[in-house]
This record gives sequence, C-alpha cells and structure tokens, in this order.
Amino acid sequence: MPFRKIAVVALFTLLTCLGAKAEDKVFKVGATPTGIPFTFLDTKTNTIQGVMVDLIQAIASDAGFKVEVEGMTFSTLIPSLTANKIDIISAAMYITPARKEVIDFSGPVYTYGEGLIVPKSDGKDYAAFADLKGEAVGAQKGTAYVEPLQKTGLFSDVKIYDNIPSILADVNTGRLKAGFADKPILAYNIKQGTFPDVRLVNSYVSTITGSLGIGVRKSDGELLARIDASLEKLRKDGTVGRILAKWGLD
Repeated sequence: MPFRKIAVVALFTLLTCLGAKAEDKVFKVGATPTGIPFTFLDTKTNTIQGVMVDLIQAIASDAGFKVEVEGMTFSTLIPSLTANKIDIISAAMYITPARKEVIDFSGPVYTYGEGLIVPKSDGKDYAAFADLKGEAVGAQKGTAYVEPLQKTGLFSDVKIYDNIPSILADVNTGRLKAGFADKPILAYNIKQGTFPDVRLVNSYVSTITGSLGIGVRKSDGELLARIDASLEKLRKDGTVGRILAKWGLD
C-alpha cells in the first residue's frame, strides 16, 4: 500500500478513535441520598434513584453520553462541581441568582415552594413565618430557605441540619418545634409513614418558591446546550411528565 494511502488510513483511524472516546466519556453526576422523591439512596440496590436520576439518565440517552450518579450531601454539591469532582448536579436544587453566579443551570424542571412540618400533636393552623415567632425552627444546610428564615428575626433559633430526614426526626420526637424544607420531599417522606408523629401543615402558604434545574460548570457551555436541547425534547414528547408522574408529582 502506498505510503500516502497508509497515512490517510492511519489518520482516519486516529480520528475515529478520538471521536469514540469523546462519546464514551462518562459524566459524573452529583445527587443527594436523602431527597426522596427527587433523589434518594435505594438500599436494596445501593444506588441513587428518583426523579432527577431518571431525568438525567433520559437526557444522557437522548444526547448520546453516559452518566454515573454519585451520592453526596446537598451542601457539597456546588463545591464538588467547581472542584471538578463531579461534572453535573442533578438534585432538588433551586435555580437562584446566587447560585447562578457560581454555576450554570439548565431550563427549569419542576417548580414548588417550602413546606412546614410540626408535631402531629400540634393542631394549630399556621399560615406564615410570623405564626411561629419566638420558636426554634429547622432548615437544611445549603438550601434556599436558610437565609430568608434567619433574616426574618422572628425565631429564637434557626437550627441547621445536614439533611431533611434529620429535621423530620427531630420534629417527630418533639426536639424541634417546626421545620421548613422542600414541600414535595416532606410530603413524600410523611406519606411513607416513617415519621408517624409529624404532620405537614396544609394551611401554611409557601413564600420561597423556585424551580429545579440541572447544574454544570460555567466552562461547560457545550454540555449545557446538549442537556437543554434534550430536556426540551423530552418535555415535548411527554417523557418529563411521565417521570414526574412515576414519582407521584404533578
């Protein structure tokens, strides 16, 4: 075979291999193990499951890349992303102005507000923060609820917890007067019957609403574009709606 032809074949083979490697790249996805139904640790399979896991897997399948989901505490998600320990955040994370200064988000996935939980023995119809003036309340570290609760100056203490089940546990045992967290997560946990002495206050009106988004580094604009394109496609063909319905969400 002539040298020139050999060189062309070799170059084609190299480019083909490089292209295959690009497509074979596995993106590490950060998700929390305690945000059911959005993300949670399935103890039977020892894997992270939930709405945002199903969604990022569907997006990856459509966009032509692979993902590997890793469990980590909520407050470490953004630091892990910016430190290149993970490549994508797919969890119950609000798109907020403060977070958008650090990372980029996809289009909105699901919108909701905070819920209020109290001991089941407390039958008061709380409607707003002011109804709990002087009480100690709890919130999850790193969430969009902490700062607004602290800034009100209404509460004797705003206790910070690593995860939502810990808030539920302290309200369940009466160690905490009330807790604020993602309403769908609170509702799902209570529905499972794991915290029988807690109730979600139906009279309470959410004031800190937001939309979930998938997060990436600001330097990963191409990846974000692929995620957004697939997310929009999956929204239009009903896949997003089916994933939400699977986990009991509207």
